This record gives sequence, C-alpha cells and structure tokens, in this order.
Amino acid sequence: MSTDDASTPATPRASHAERASSFGAGAGEYRAVRPSYPDAAIDWMLPAGARHVLDLAAGTGKLTERLVARGLHVTAVEPSEGMRAELQDAVPGAHVLPGTAERIPLEDGSVDAVLVAQAWHWFDVATAVPEIARVLRPGGRLGVVWNVRDHTVDWVESFTEIIHRGDSLEPVHRTPTIDDADGAFTPLEHATFSWADHLPARSLRTLASTRSHLLTLPPAERDELLDAVDRLVATHPALAGRTEIDLPYRAECWRADRVRGTDADAVDA
Repeated sequence: MSTDDASTPATPRASHAERASSFGAGAGEYRAVRPSYPDAAIDWMLPAGARHVLDLAAGTGKLTERLVARGLHVTAVEPSEGMRAELQDAVPGAHVLPGTAERIPLEDGSVDAVLVAQAWHWFDVATAVPEIARVLRPGGRLGVVWNVRDHTVDWVESFTEIIHRGDSLEPVHRTPTIDDADGAFTPLEHATFSWADHLPARSLRTLASTRSHLLTLPPAERDELLDAVDRLVATHPALAGRTEIDLPYRAECWRADRVRGTDADAVDA
C-alpha cells in the first residue's frame, strides 16, 4: 500500500499536557540557547518599588537571572525537575521552589510582582489567575512576556516555517486570557519592545530542538526538521558562511495590577 494512501494512520501527536511537561528532557539545551529578555520590557512589567518578585514557570532562569541582577529578592517556581536543576545552577541567587501556576507555594500577599515568561499558554487559567491574585499584594502586578521572532525578516520566516511543520498548537503569543471573575485585576495593558539575540549560526538547530513540538516528535521526524534548519543555515544568502548571527525578536508584554479591596480579598466571617 502506498504511504500516500489516505488510510495510512498518521503519527499520533503529543497532547497539550505531554508537550507542557516535555522541556525537562532538553533542559541543558534550553538553558544554552533560549533568548533572555530586554531590560526595557522588564522595566515596563515591574511595578515601582518592587522588591520581592515571583518568576512563575521560570524554566532554566532566563528571566530569573535578569531579575536577580537588579538586586531583587526573586522566588522562581518551576514544575520540571530537570529545568529546576539548570535554574539552580544558572542563578544561585534565586530562591527556587517546585510548584505550578495552579498551586503556588507562597503565602497570601507575599510578592510585589508575578512575572510569566514564555509560559502563560501552559496554564489552567481558571485556576491560575485566582492563585496569582492570592500571592500578590494589593497594588502588585502581573506581567506576561513572550519573545516573538520577527517574521518580517526573510530567513526568520523560513526558520519559523520549518519548526512549525506539523505543529498542531496554535500561536500562543496573543493577548493572554485572564478569566478574572473576582475582578482582582485592572484591564490588561500591552507594549512591544524590539531587540535581537546574538548567537552562533549553528545554534539555530539547537534552538529549534528546544521547542515542545520537536521534543515530542518521533526521532526520525525530529531529525528531518533539524536537518532542514541546517540546510537553511548553509544555503540562505543571509546566513551562509556566517558564524555569528542576530536573531531579531519582539518582546510582546502585557501587565495588569492587583486591585485593592476586591471581593477576592475578603475574609470569611
């Protein structure tokens, strides 16, 4: 029977939960090649006078590192054991805890800001939003950021097309959904900050390999996509023969402040 026959079963794709938990397997590569975040974006998300900040779903500490460098007291909560190990090694100045957005291991009203980098789409929003509100002090801030590749650059668009082949997950860098039934937050504000990450050209293959789509593919399919990335680096006029490149990004940021004196703050009589 031809492999093009419609009756040939397709390779099962990983579930949302499987993809969310896949990053531990590539934690070292994630730490090595994933981009950081520009200072202007962090400035915009942090409230004035913030001292204790929670980096929620902190991964290997890309944002955590920038927060600790500012002299802030940073708690980093991350569910993956593999990612936490890399985080603790990369940012020894952070207080690292296991936990999730749905069960944050902190006391009520204990932080001035909760920042979420590259992770909001993995949360159960109906549970996570009240939990984030719980640990924020009144007047504190929720900040959400995604690094989005600048697809107006030709080779970046080609790179993105390769690493999204067969991907069933819709783009996640849209306005975050906040199911705020308690009215605990002000309306979301949005800002964009353009920047570029400088990295070795050969690292595009490794960067592609850290995506949940590729982490959960069968090895042969994953290698096919990674080999396509290598061909792009070797043949595209903007990349061929170069050892270092600048990968342009937009840091898409949202923020909302914790409202003072909402019903969510009331204590049962």
